[in-house]
Amino acid sequence: MKAVVQRVSSAAVVVSGETVGQIGAGLMVLLGVGHQDDAAAVRWMADKLVGLRVFEDDDGKMNRSLQDVGGQMLVVSQFTLLGDCKKGRRPSFIDAAPPELAERLYDDFVAAVRERGVTVGTGRFRTHMEVTLTNDGPVTLIVDSP
Repeated sequence: MKAVVQRVSSAAVVVSGETVGQIGAGLMVLLGVGHQDDAAAVRWMADKLVGLRVFEDDDGKMNRSLQDVGGQMLVVSQFTLLGDCKKGRRPSFIDAAPPELAERLYDDFVAAVRERGVTVGTGRFRTHMEVTLTNDGPVTLIVDSP
């Protein structure tokens, strides 16, 4: 799994003019699922992102996690994160999971984050989405599962 994680003060996903997911302060996660990913990758990524210490403590140091600050998470599926641009000018997506597997693992990831007590908003799988966010910091990280 590959995630682009942004600390945000707010974020939202709109599909066909309808807001389908929205959060306040927390993490905006663009999540890509690879064909080699499995339940272990889901658990690892959920634990990593929920516990990622990217929120400031009283001394201004990034020392608090999403759970510590009571933050929310917005998760948007994004297979293009698995795009390989090394050759030519058109990305290759052969590393991305087939849609059926990707959707199942995406849903499992969302459920795993919720099981850890985090409020989660989502996009809609396999639809055109408009994502807006206000990056707080800015703080942006790329996280790859082992």
